[in-house]
Amino acid sequence: MANSPEYYINLEDKYGAHNYHPLPVVLEKGEGIHVWDTDGKKYFDFLSAYSAVNQGHCHPKIVKALTDQAQKLTLTSRAFYNDSLGEYEKYITDYFNFDKVLPMNTGAEAVETALKLCRKWAYKKKGIAENDAVILFATENFHGRTLAIVSASTDPDSKGGFGPYLPGIQVIQYNDADALEQALEANPNIAGFILEPIQGEAGVMVPDEGYLKKASELCKKHNALFIADEVQTGIARTGRLLATCGNCNCENKDCSGTPEVKPDILILGKAVSGGVFPVSAVLADDEIMLCIQPGEHGSTFGGNPLANKVAIAALEVVKEERLADNAYQLGIIFRERMSKIDSPILETYRGKGLLNAVVITPFEHEGKNKTAMDVCLDLKENGLLAKPTHNHIIRFAPPLVINENELNDACDIIEQTILSYQ
Repeated sequence: MANSPEYYINLEDKYGAHNYHPLPVVLEKGEGIHVWDTDGKKYFDFLSAYSAVNQGHCHPKIVKALTDQAQKLTLTSRAFYNDSLGEYEKYITDYFNFDKVLPMNTGAEAVETALKLCRKWAYKKKGIAENDAVILFATENFHGRTLAIVSASTDPDSKGGFGPYLPGIQVIQYNDADALEQALEANPNIAGFILEPIQGEAGVMVPDEGYLKKASELCKKHNALFIADEVQTGIARTGRLLATCGNCNCENKDCSGTPEVKPDILILGKAVSGGVFPVSAVLADDEIMLCIQPGEHGSTFGGNPLANKVAIAALEVVKEERLADNAYQLGIIFRERMSKIDSPILETYRGKGLLNAVVITPFEHEGKNKTAMDVCLDLKENGLLAKPTHNHIIRFAPPLVINENELNDACDIIEQTILSYQ
């Protein structure tokens, strides 16, 4: 007889650090767009492990790549060559049109790598005096949890109590080209500007049309690197291969044309592996990437054979199954469905592709004060899993393999749940 959900929850509570506050559901199986709990109840997954499983849970092609390689060779470290790393490096650099890749494991590691690379470039190429480089961040950013990253955070929960903070950081307003221009003009020691093209954790904040292009142009004008953190927005999530692609000349199809913006440094993670294995990547051209030499940066697991094979398979799935095109088309349908929900608690909706959010006005129901978390708990009871951010926003990001009928079924659950409070 299976243990109860409470058994697993209590086990984590007793032996694990209390650094998360999950929804009270214990999952044991996933396939495609669905997950099942330990009682056998089936759910739509509308979080996708924060967009790590864009290709769907346990995609057979990706799992096969993992299991085939696991029976041959799992880890060599970078002390030696292995027969899959060069193949992967060629594949991913061709895929995203960069000269070089530096393979890492997690998104936070990749961000740290990009920050180090930016500083090294600033001293070697831009001529900034040692220890004087400044990197710009945007307000409401979320790039991970390391000390360097939280030093740039404007979220008290992420930042508070972890000082002293890393110097050489300046925070400017997100989606404000004038603020960026003023910062660049005021300080010649600015080495780069890092941002998420769409801020996921902040509540799926989509910038104004043309902002990313203007930001890239300003960085180029002032000889600073434009660094795009596409750990969550990349790999077809927003209806393009990359969110920085904008309205590129490949129309609604998987990107193969000229993007609106090409970052100087591109940071990828999460769906690079389809959620099967931790894989992240930092991509740049030779002038930037070759600033780092042997002994200056690395990772025992970065570029391991399992990661290499899994990432190739995961990226092949994105193209073969036209996931960017699917996200683009279904994103339009999703937002149309949200626009038709007539409820005083639904303040607004926004998003791009299949990265969307609804803003919930705190409300009273049956004599109790309710927030977005209460809505998510009721969504769970009705068969759909999502998670709030900032107490009043619900992020909806299903696996990109979802079809139109499935999307409409999920939207029915969202609509019925919201309307149930009237």
